[in-house]
This record gives sequence, C-alpha cells and structure tokens, in this order.
Amino acid sequence: MTGTLINIAAILLGSLAGIFFGTRLPERLKETVVNGMGLFTAAIGLQMFFKTSNALIVLGALILGALLGEWWRIEDGIARLGEWLEKRFSGTSAGSSSRFVRGFLAASLLYCTGPMAILGSIQDGLTGNYQTLAIKSVLDGFISIAFASTLGIGVLFSIFPVGIYQGSISLLAGMLQSLLTEAMITEMTATGGVILFGLGLSSLLEIKKIRVGNFLPALAIAPLIVWLLAR
Repeated sequence: MTGTLINIAAILLGSLAGIFFGTRLPERLKETVVNGMGLFTAAIGLQMFFKTSNALIVLGALILGALLGEWWRIEDGIARLGEWLEKRFSGTSAGSSSRFVRGFLAASLLYCTGPMAILGSIQDGLTGNYQTLAIKSVLDGFISIAFASTLGIGVLFSIFPVGIYQGSISLLAGMLQSLLTEAMITEMTATGGVILFGLGLSSLLEIKKIRVGNFLPALAIAPLIVWLLAR
C-alpha cells in the first residue's frame, strides 16, 4: 500500500500545481500540451499492444469486456461519480460533458489502465517493493500538472479511483500470485494498451467519442482467456 499512497500524493501535488499555474498559461499552450499528451498516450498504448503474442486474445477480451462494461455501464458510473463530486465541491454541474467530469474521467482511466498500475501494485502487495509505483508516481505527477492546467480540479479527484483500484490489487496480490503467469500479464498489458490508445483518441485528442471505461473488464478477461487456452 505504500506505493499507492506515494502515487496518490504525486497526483495530488501535481494537480494542485497545475491548477495554481494553469491560469498563467495561454489557452493555446494548454491545448497543445493536452494534444501532446494524447499523442503520447496513444503511442504508448500501441507499444503495449505490440507486446502481445496472440492478438486474438486481446480482441476476444475487448469484445467480452465491452459487453460487460456496457451491461454494467461502467463509464456512466464513473461520470456520475464525477458529477456528484462536482456538485459537492463546486455547487454546480454541467453533466457528463463538463470540464470537471472530462478531467476526472480521463485522468482516472489513464492512471488506472497502464501496466505499471497493475504490476506495480502486485509487486508492492507481494514483496513490499514499491519501486515500480514510485516511478509511476513521478510520471503521474507531471501528467497531472499538464492535465489540471487544462482540465481543472476534476483531475485531482482521480486520486479516489486510483487509491481504490491500486489498493485493491495490492491487497489481493497474495491470491493473484498463484493465478497470474507471465503469459497472462503479457496479454493483460496488451489489452490495457488498446484501452490507452482509445483514451488518447477519445478524451485527449477528442477525435472520436469512445466509452473507453466500458472496456475495463477486458483487463480481467484477457488472463482468463489465456488460462482457458492453456487448459
């Protein structure tokens, strides 16, 4: 859990710095920075996907994950949480298209879907070694500055899903140790790469609206498919 606490602190400090200095930055500069983050996120997503040894496993995980995500309405739930937080702390809400919700949703998905979040949390929970999450914290801190300067205080509240997500993985790491193999982690990472690519296109570059959050169950389905094929 130590690594998750460090990660939360980095996001919090980065968001506050972005909010404080955000008004001093020209709109064109902030827009360009977010576009750059979108391109970088999409590129990292592709890099992660290319590590797969069987693209059909990733495809199957995404399809099944999308079915579950749409059924459970995961992205709608994340958006509703963002709207509630906006009303609670700012007194107003512009719905799921608001700057607050957009920042909360984009940051939450970005910080939770990367392989470092999964592998770092497992490592932290199993051995107490939080080096991977410490590296992720540095990256997330700088990303938070860029995000919050453009997308506002909604980015700061991404610490809640990050804490729940990474903390839960760390707590369950003992069980996961006996279940996850290298092949499972590889396909999970590749699946997360596709989700990150979609996040870059949708929430950051705004090329096409994609309900990226509804693909999150695919991260659990990918290793399950690997296990089924191995049997």
